[in-house]
Amino acid sequence: MPTSSEKHEGNSSAERILDLAQSLRWKVGQEFHDKLVEALYAEASRIAQRAVILPGQGQRWDWDRAVDRLVTSRLWGFPIMFLLFALMFWLTISGANVPSGWLSQILVDGIQPWLWSLATALAVPRWLGGVLIDGVYLATAWVVSVMLPPMAIFFPLFTLLEDLGYLPRIAFNLDYLFKKAGAHGKQAMSMMMGFGCNAAGVVAARIIDSPRERLIAVITNNFSLCNGRWPTQILMATLFLGVLVPPHLAGIISAAAVIAVALLGVFLAFAVSWLLSRTVLRGEVSTFSLELPPYRPPRLLQTLYTSLVDRTLFVLWRAIVFAAPAGAVIWLVANVKIGDSSLAEHLIRMLNPMGMLMGLNGVVLLAYVIAIPANEIVIPTVLMLTVLSQGLQGVGGGAGVMFETDSARATFDILQAGGWTLLTAVNLMLFSLLHNPCSTTIYTIYKETGSVRWTAVATLLPLLLGIGATVTLAFIWRLFAG
Repeated sequence: MPTSSEKHEGNSSAERILDLAQSLRWKVGQEFHDKLVEALYAEASRIAQRAVILPGQGQRWDWDRAVDRLVTSRLWGFPIMFLLFALMFWLTISGANVPSGWLSQILVDGIQPWLWSLATALAVPRWLGGVLIDGVYLATAWVVSVMLPPMAIFFPLFTLLEDLGYLPRIAFNLDYLFKKAGAHGKQAMSMMMGFGCNAAGVVAARIIDSPRERLIAVITNNFSLCNGRWPTQILMATLFLGVLVPPHLAGIISAAAVIAVALLGVFLAFAVSWLLSRTVLRGEVSTFSLELPPYRPPRLLQTLYTSLVDRTLFVLWRAIVFAAPAGAVIWLVANVKIGDSSLAEHLIRMLNPMGMLMGLNGVVLLAYVIAIPANEIVIPTVLMLTVLSQGLQGVGGGAGVMFETDSARATFDILQAGGWTLLTAVNLMLFSLLHNPCSTTIYTIYKETGSVRWTAVATLLPLLLGIGATVTLAFIWRLFAG
C-alpha cells in the first residue's frame, strides 16, 4: 500500500504530465492529447482495480497478497525462512564438495608438482621454490579450491531470492527482533549475506541508511558463520562428535552440532547489537518504512552476473591478495630455524600455555595467527604444524607444506597424535565462530567505515569473546571431568 508521501508524489507526477500535455497540445494536436490522457486514466484504473475494494465488493484474490500471508505470517514465516536457508546451506555444502575436490586435484595435486619440476629444471634455489611454490602458490590454491565453489553456489542462490523479492520479507519478519536489539531490520539481509562471506556482508550493510545502525551491522557481521569456517565446523563435528553415537545417528548429530554453532552466532549478533546500541552506539532506532516489492520472475543472466562477478570474483580476488603473502609467511615460519628448532616450534611452545587454558593448544593458536588472511587454510595449516611439532615421519608433503589427508580417519590419527581431545574439538568449533575476522573482512570494514577505531573494535570484540568463552568452557569441562 503506498504511503501518503508516495500518493502525493504520484499526484504531483500526474499533474506535471497533464500540464506537459496541455503545453504540447497546440504543438502536436488534439489526437496526441487524447491518447495521453486515455493512457493515464487506464493506468489509474488498473491500479485502483488492484488496490481498492469498493463497498459490497468481495476480497479479490491476489497472488502477491496470498503468498505474503504465508511467508510473513507469525505462524509460518519463520519456519519457511529457516527451511529455505537450511536448503541453501545444504546445497552449498554438499554441492561444493565435488568441484572443490576437482580444483584441489588440478591446483594442488597437478600443478604444484609440475611447478616443482619446472623450478628444478630452471635450477631455482630450494628455499626460493619453497617460498613461492609451497608457500605463496599453495596458499592461493587452497583458498581458490575451498572458497570458490561454495561462493559460486551460495551467492547465486542468495541473489535469486533477492531478485524474486523474498529477502525484503525476511527483513520484515526479523524487524521486530532487530528493533528490540536496537538495530535496523535491514541488518537481517547483511547478516544472511555474511553466511556466504563476511566481507560481502559488511558491504551489504550499505543498504542501511542510519550510520549508527549500519555500524552495528558491520561490527556484528563476523558472527555469521561464513563459508570459510564451515569446513572446520563440519570436520570437528564429524571426527569428534559423530563418533559418540551409533553410526546411523552420526550424520544427524554432526549436522545438529554445526547448526547449533551457527544459531549461537545469530544469538550473539542480537546480543552484541543490543549491548552496542545501549552503550557506545546509543541512539534511537530509526524508522523502518519497508515497501514489499512485487514478486518477480528470476532474471537468470542478471542474477549470474551480479552473484558471480560483482560478489564471488570480487571477494575471491581480495582473499587471494591477502592469502598469497600469508603462504610465504607460513613456509618461512615452518622452515626458518633458531637453534635446533624451527620458528614455528618455538612459537607453538610459547603459545601452548594460553592454548591449554583455552582448551586448545599452541598449534591451533599459531594457525589462526598465521592463517588470518583466510579461514580456508586453517585446517591445512593445523595439520602441517601438528606434523612438524610432533615430528611425525612420512606424513604430509614436508616441512612447511600445507596439506589435507585423503580420509577422515587419517586426519583424526594426526590430530590424536597431537594430543587432541573432545574438548579441543568443541572449543575449536566455538573459537572458529568467535575469533577475529579474516584479513579480507578487516580490510573491507576499514574501507566501509573509514575508521581505525571501529575497525579495531570489529576485530577485537569477537576475539575477546572467543577467548572468554573457550576459557570458561574449558574450566567448567575440567571441573566436572576431574
